[in-house]
Amino acid sequence: MDWIASVETTCAAIVGLLSPHAEVALHDLERDRIVRIWNPLSGRAVGDPSLLAELPGSWTDHPVQGPYRKVLADGRELSAVSAVVADAGGTPRGLLCVNLDRTVLLDAAALLGAFAAPVVEAPAGLLERDWREQIALTVDAYCREHGLHRDRLTRADRREVVRAVEARDLFATRNAADHVARALKVSRATVYSLLKEIRS
Repeated sequence: MDWIASVETTCAAIVGLLSPHAEVALHDLERDRIVRIWNPLSGRAVGDPSLLAELPGSWTDHPVQGPYRKVLADGRELSAVSAVVADAGGTPRGLLCVNLDRTVLLDAAALLGAFAAPVVEAPAGLLERDWREQIALTVDAYCREHGLHRDRLTRADRREVVRAVEARDLFATRNAADHVARALKVSRATVYSLLKEIRS
């Protein structure tokens, strides 16, 4: 069957790229049978019934469908894409299905989600004497309140941050200006200039 030979290399390439997480099956629409299968995650084999319903007319205009969700018997979730394979005359002969096991992706997402889970505030009193932490929190609070990234702060924004740091008497600590400068990504001279504007 020429239409099978025309896509076999493509199927093998897909499996080679996504192995061992993808199954590729090629179905003969006329016989409703699997005629080729690579990396059979589903346990199916060549010759098994495809059990496909008749392709709806919409496939003519949209010969590629998906991704759509499938589930294996063991509960693994798949993302599937199906594409019509036509012969040289344009008549649909087969259906190429790629089933991607999402287990690794879902596990990775869950792991990253756990690390990104909301954290509670530090226990009361624990960091109150840590002037570096207090400066960092002051800058962070300003940026969050105004929806700004610290790289995009204007001079006026930086002046307000310095004003907030000054109001908390954090400049009384040696090297505080250096820390504020690092937090605002400016020079120490700029911090002193802003501080002078505020105090004057």
